[in-house]
Amino acid sequence: MTDANLTDSLRDRVQTAAGQGTALVICGSGSKAFLTGTAADETVDMTRHAGIVHYAPQELVLTVRAGTHLRDVEALLAEHGQMLAFEPPHYGPQATVGGTLAAGLSGPRRASAGAARDFVLGLRILNGRGEVLRFGGETIKNVAGYDVSRLMVGAFGTLGVLLDASFKVLPKPAQECTRVQDAPDAGAALKRLRETVLKPWPLSASAWLDGRLYLRLSGAAPAVAQAARALGGETLADDATFWRDLREQQFAFFTDPRPLWRLAVAPAATLLPETLVAPADRLMEWDGALRWVHSTAPAATLFAAAQARGGHATLWRNAPAGTPRRLQLPPALATLHQRLKAAFDPHGILNRGAFHPEP
Repeated sequence: MTDANLTDSLRDRVQTAAGQGTALVICGSGSKAFLTGTAADETVDMTRHAGIVHYAPQELVLTVRAGTHLRDVEALLAEHGQMLAFEPPHYGPQATVGGTLAAGLSGPRRASAGAARDFVLGLRILNGRGEVLRFGGETIKNVAGYDVSRLMVGAFGTLGVLLDASFKVLPKPAQECTRVQDAPDAGAALKRLRETVLKPWPLSASAWLDGRLYLRLSGAAPAVAQAARALGGETLADDATFWRDLREQQFAFFTDPRPLWRLAVAPAATLLPETLVAPADRLMEWDGALRWVHSTAPAATLFAAAQARGGHATLWRNAPAGTPRRLQLPPALATLHQRLKAAFDPHGILNRGAFHPEP
């Protein structure tokens, strides 16, 4: 594993760019680049700023540099029977910690354990002036006031260059088992999911695809065995591979060349009508809160449908030319975003246009 602290050279690079007005794109392995539309004069490669800063297994705390490969972090944690509880997707073998946090993505365990931002204890960043700022720390405690670390997660590098991140990690469950049930109708599957999450069972992940409902149980062996019996269905033999392939979007559903939309909505929200999405073009995760659909409907229609269901839509892959990937922020939120951008990156040099068009 690479171990190099390049804070000084990165700081000089940002300070020079700020003085010259040079736009920078902050990049790790590029595994999440398909999610952004950055415009830049120069690229800042973060992959050499890598390594473990501090790891205390007994305290469930890990601090790593942004360019550290996610696979190396997970391997280290596995040696101690621990894990990143938000089960982040990699989308490539070279995925880095910095890119993972910048995109703010969480995997199948999101509904039961929490999102990426929920496990970030602290961050060290470079702002757009080239100043090193530290937010949070390495202790698990309640914090009064706004936790700025959470603000950086999912900001796509528009507010600062992530240097180091401290995580709360969790022990791996003693036992895991996935039960599979036939559920040809998506609406009935959603209703069954809502009933299942109300049970006192250790449900850690769920998915519905190709007419089957997948329910993963994680925890103490007796509790998992009891819940598995109550759930019925059949046991999935190689469930680790299933959840990995779902997380990494390796199923044929995700390779379809048509536009793929990601809808994050209220778990109990009604399904999109079949006039917008055919029954075979749906996949659900997160107990119904994350819905993937293939649709050629107008972007405005899908944005509105997601809003009506208490969430938002993102055009994830295969975007037709000229189609917006995200709904424009309402004026009040756009103003807030611009003020935050001005505070952290007054010269507007960091990942221009990665999240929303710059003012």
